[in-house]
Amino acid sequence: MAFNLLPPNADRVRLHPVEQRYAAMFCFALLTVSCALASFAFACATPFAAFAVVAAASLRLGPALLVVTGAWLVNQTIGFGVLHYPVDASTIAWGFVIGAAALAATAASSLALGALPQNRAALVLALAFVCAYAAYEFALFAATPFLGGQGAFTFEIVARIGLRSAAWLIGLVAACEIVRLLNPLGRGRTIST
Repeated sequence: MAFNLLPPNADRVRLHPVEQRYAAMFCFALLTVSCALASFAFACATPFAAFAVVAAASLRLGPALLVVTGAWLVNQTIGFGVLHYPVDASTIAWGFVIGAAALAATAASSLALGALPQNRAALVLALAFVCAYAAYEFALFAATPFLGGQGAFTFEIVARIGLRSAAWLIGLVAACEIVRLLNPLGRGRTIST
């Protein structure tokens, strides 16, 4: 039985680039590749809120949490293995906080997608992103009394990272739509409401 906060028949915005039986695999591949690109490009500013929305819009909560965890593991593997993050208690703790924040963003996004009116897909995805980003940043900020780093939470920095994450969300949704258009079995399906 899949863990989900929503009833099984709840209407929600869904990204359908591939058949449902391949959705988790597709989402994992999309987010893994995206996470690898973002990790090399932005290191500590990987757009986990955008990843959370795509996962929540593509999958039920349980599989979405697993896919986002996989993306986080890719991020941490690249960070420690390739980008040579320092192996110290603070960096490792921040890694786990980032993972927890990504999962909180996924849960917030899933809840938002289930609670918002479903007649405007783009607006609902945007509002789900706002919820996901707020949950992500709040979880990170909550760790600052213990791990430091309050200076990274200025309006300018949070807004810049938020805008970058929003751009990633647009790109990921566009990628899903392109795959849907190119998928012969997926023709005629759009972002459903």
